[in-house]
Amino acid sequence: MFVFSLIVGVFLIPAFLWFARVFGLYAIVHESEAQVFTVFGKVIGCLDEAGLHVPFIRFGLKAFWIPFFGKMYKVDTALRQHYLRGQMVNSEEGTPMGVGIWYEKRVNDPEAYLFVNSNPEGSLEANVASSAISVLSNLDMDKMLEDRHSLSRTVRESVSPLSEKWGYKLGSVYIRKVAFTDKQMVDNITDKVVKRLVQVTSAMKQDGDNRVGLIKSQTAKKVSQKMAEASAARPRIVGKTLNDIAKQDEEVLASVLEVMETEKLLASKAEIDLVPENIQVLVSMGDASKPSQAFPPPGYSAPVISSES
Repeated sequence: MFVFSLIVGVFLIPAFLWFARVFGLYAIVHESEAQVFTVFGKVIGCLDEAGLHVPFIRFGLKAFWIPFFGKMYKVDTALRQHYLRGQMVNSEEGTPMGVGIWYEKRVNDPEAYLFVNSNPEGSLEANVASSAISVLSNLDMDKMLEDRHSLSRTVRESVSPLSEKWGYKLGSVYIRKVAFTDKQMVDNITDKVVKRLVQVTSAMKQDGDNRVGLIKSQTAKKVSQKMAEASAARPRIVGKTLNDIAKQDEEVLASVLEVMETEKLLASKAEIDLVPENIQVLVSMGDASKPSQAFPPPGYSAPVISSES
């Protein structure tokens, strides 16, 4: 029993399913796939939904003729992307430019894809390239470089009607790259850009230095104003304080003034000669290079000191 079950499971069931699929009793459609059936060269139907299908239910008795007088075509309906490089166009100024075009495509009509055009992919690629060249040629260089979004929509609108006749649905179209092809022109533009960058950088640096200098001058002005206000306020505050002290005690005021005078003398670092209080001395104010001499005033007679004293 085990051997019989093994033979049935390994050999008979797969063989039966293969014969059933070959003779069109059922069909399996995968994701992003379509199956087109023809009998005597005429399309009888298309299966484009993923899953298990029975052609007899969909197409009637003609489904039994497919293995003998017909054919089944598998068409990939997945979204695909393509990139066209180096499409040559000329700007309004006559500058040769290389354009790169990226676009999406998918088959939305398998029957038209198979039987309307013998090479739909090549035709679509040529149509996209020619439409892009016709849209971009003789345009102003600034518009060609800056308005790529609107130009891409224009290319898509011009290609879509014809691509749908070939079974294709055109997705997004985008002009990804617009480049100069003349090396000498590229070098000249590079030099100009570098010089402009250097000029802009130096201008920004100079503007920054000017702003810093202005800020420093304004700050110094404010600081000097505040210092002047503080210097002007100090005598007023000191005078008011001394007046308050004088009202309370004049002796304290005299002591404070004496201390302030002493501090001023010490701060000036001037030389001070201390002379005894009871000695009369005159200092010569003549030539500063000569040493000072003390001499008695006119009419002064030295006291006579007796031996008794």
